[in-house]
Amino acid sequence: MKYSILDFLTLVGSLGFFLYGMKLMSEALQKVAGDKMRTILAKMTSNPVKGVFTGLLITAIIQSSSATTVMMVSFVNAGLLSLAESIGVIMGANIGTTVTAWLISILGFKIKISVISLPLIGLGFPLLFSKNNKRKSWGEFIIGFAMVFLGLDFLKGSVPDIKSHPEILAFLQNYTSHGVFSHLLFLTIGTLLTMIIQSSSATMALTLVMCNFGWIPFDMAAAMVLGENIGTAVTANIAAAIANVSAKRAARAHLIFNILGVIWVSLIFKHFLSGIDWFVQRSGGASPFDSPVAIPIALSIFHTSFNVANVLIFIWFTKFIQLIVTKMVPQKEDTEEFRLQFINTGLLSTAELSIHQAKQEILVYAKRIEKMYAYIESMIKESSEKKIHKLFDKVEKYEGISDRMEEEIADYLTKISEEDLSLLGSKRIKAMLNVITDIESIGDSCYNLARTLVRKKEKKVQFDAILQENILEMSDMLKESLIEMQKNLEHGYKNINIVKSQEVEEKINRFRTKLKKEHLKSVEKKKYSYQTGIIYNDLVCECEKLGDYAINVSEAIQEINQ
Repeated sequence: MKYSILDFLTLVGSLGFFLYGMKLMSEALQKVAGDKMRTILAKMTSNPVKGVFTGLLITAIIQSSSATTVMMVSFVNAGLLSLAESIGVIMGANIGTTVTAWLISILGFKIKISVISLPLIGLGFPLLFSKNNKRKSWGEFIIGFAMVFLGLDFLKGSVPDIKSHPEILAFLQNYTSHGVFSHLLFLTIGTLLTMIIQSSSATMALTLVMCNFGWIPFDMAAAMVLGENIGTAVTANIAAAIANVSAKRAARAHLIFNILGVIWVSLIFKHFLSGIDWFVQRSGGASPFDSPVAIPIALSIFHTSFNVANVLIFIWFTKFIQLIVTKMVPQKEDTEEFRLQFINTGLLSTAELSIHQAKQEILVYAKRIEKMYAYIESMIKESSEKKIHKLFDKVEKYEGISDRMEEEIADYLTKISEEDLSLLGSKRIKAMLNVITDIESIGDSCYNLARTLVRKKEKKVQFDAILQENILEMSDMLKESLIEMQKNLEHGYKNINIVKSQEVEEKINRFRTKLKKEHLKSVEKKKYSYQTGIIYNDLVCECEKLGDYAINVSEAIQEINQ
């Protein structure tokens, strides 16, 4: 049989066409869902059973467990899902991906759906030019759906004609009848193919095509399916490679769950396949061991029953899996504290989800600045020069972190702004850029206050009881202001009420004015030294500036709704 380079490239091109259609359909549906996808995951994972159904539903819709698990890792990274909740979604995604096999088995080989693929593309094509983003996404989905089955048809046509060339079949049979070795070999092939292609759905399609041509027998195809289950977990682990600890643990949970499933079913592999064979024949079909035509349906039954059984077994061991991955990926507080937590995995599938991810990171940014200010409070109350210098070192370290976070979040927001954004999305990006600028300015003010307090100690300046009480009172007001700022950030971008923040800001301004007047009188009366007056005045002015930056954050959020 002649099989040229051109024929091989045709096979690769057919696979690429199939994969691109799958990718286009998946991404289009994620765009159509938008924030709804996030809401579903956040609300429907309160227990493992709900999580399973959520993962099943989403994967059945977007036809890719890899896409679901990558999204899930991103959501864990963004703090929308806990590790325990994500494990349920992972389990459901494994069941949801079996829909691909059923679609191909029932439609791909029974109905020549490629006949209507071009008319479907004709239907979706005009929608691509719509100014309405949702309508445009629906057009992409229709075209992607058509391309999947058109690609499958191309794939079937580009596979070597095994029936006409039994010598190739004989060559393959040399590797299909060696018992455990053959099982491990085809399991490895399924794993490697899925790792390379990065889609278990595509590998399943290839497996079904090979079965349809009589290339491999039923039991070896089933072994490949088991390998695909392991290979698909690699995608999530790649996505989590630069994510936070929780996301890494979620990706490891996916891998462990799939490996444990493959292990137990491999131990009873022959009995499991005999059960599938009995069921198919009992239902009126031919034995998949005797008829290649019966393999696609039998393989679909195997894929589904294996994943359902796997979930039914391990859903009771969610906490055990959680414990294993927690041991595998321990928390490293020293490094985790000083890095971005939510935007390390790059942009999400839609701009709206990326905006939410940036919002979560800004919340962390604000909390770190709040922690930085707590060191200032300690410095104000501290009398030991050694401890003051230790606290200053911490403030200085946080100042560097603050600068890096502002730069990295700003870069991320700039990337989002290059995507297609709604008017509200654009306003949110603008507000976020203003917010991170003001939060960074709060960090600068904290650093300036820390330097002034160190200077005070080094110059041996002593405040009397009244001055010390005034600074402490101002400090308490600033703390209240930062707490209100944090509340407004956590509230989101709805109709927030910043009346309380404004009241605190006015109180700070009135107190600052009062202290300045008292300071001028005290200088005139020479109640304290010139050096003491300068340091005292610097502290009061910097505190007032810090309060201004805090109210600016709340006002930036409020502008979205104006």
